[in-house]
Order: sequence, then C-alpha cells, then structure tokens
Amino acid sequence: MSHDAEWEAPEGSWASSAARRRNMQAIRSRDTKPERLIRRLVHAKGLRYRVAARPLPDLRRTADMVFRPAKVAVFIDGCYWHGCPEHYVPPRTNSGYWSEKVLRNVMRDRDTDQRLKAAGWLVLRFWEHEPSDACADKIALAVLSRRTGSLGGD
Repeated sequence: MSHDAEWEAPEGSWASSAARRRNMQAIRSRDTKPERLIRRLVHAKGLRYRVAARPLPDLRRTADMVFRPAKVAVFIDGCYWHGCPEHYVPPRTNSGYWSEKVLRNVMRDRDTDQRLKAAGWLVLRFWEHEPSDACADKIALAVLSRRTGSLGGD
C-alpha cells in the first residue's frame, strides 16, 4: 500500500497524491471542535438552534447554527478553508488548485452573506481561533436583541 503515497496525480488533478486526497477528505466540514464548544456554550445560555441547517430553503448552503425565529445565521469558519488573514498559509503542493479552492470558498461566503442579509437575516461569522466564550456571548446577545425587537447590528 505504500505505493499509493508515491503516486502523483496528473496535472490539473484536485489532489497532489492519493495520501493527500485521503487526508483532505478526512477533514470535517461540520461538528468541528470549535463548533461543538460554541454550541455547548450557547445551549448553556438557554438558546436553541438548528445545526448545519439551511437558513433559506432555496439556498443550497448551510450555516453552522441557525436561529430561525430571530433570523440569525452563525458560521464558524476554519482558518485554512476560508482564508483567514491571520493564519492562512498557502499550500506548498498543488498550490494552484488549493489556493483557487480557498478563493472560491471566500467568494461563496461573501455571496452567502449578501443573500442572507437581503432576506433579512443577521449573519455572524467567527474564525475557528477566536475565543469560544466571546463568540457565544456575541451570538446570545444578537439572538436575544433580535427576539426582543431591537434589530440593531444588522
């Protein structure tokens, strides 16, 4: 099986090797440690939400936490996959493919934000490296303020 690790993908392929491909496929797209911790903290504040749900039924994109009645969508973005200005490091292998993928993710994030805002939603985005308790506090404040009708922060 060690020959898989030596196999080089053809030019234009999405992964530089079979081992790299397996590694990248194993990365979680949901239920990451930062997401689980923030969800637990928000839940402890008495707030209930949907996990990995579509805020808008006709938009094929999911938020990490959705508070439907308050119209708040929360995203906890990974530093690598969403191009964190503080922590993103371009890949050394197959850099063209991965850099373009991250750029597409960032563009999709901005498009999602615009679509949700146009539909009356408040979009909250946090980086995975931000302190979880601070994120949970911001989420709770935003949801509670929208529930009580003071829609400041839109």
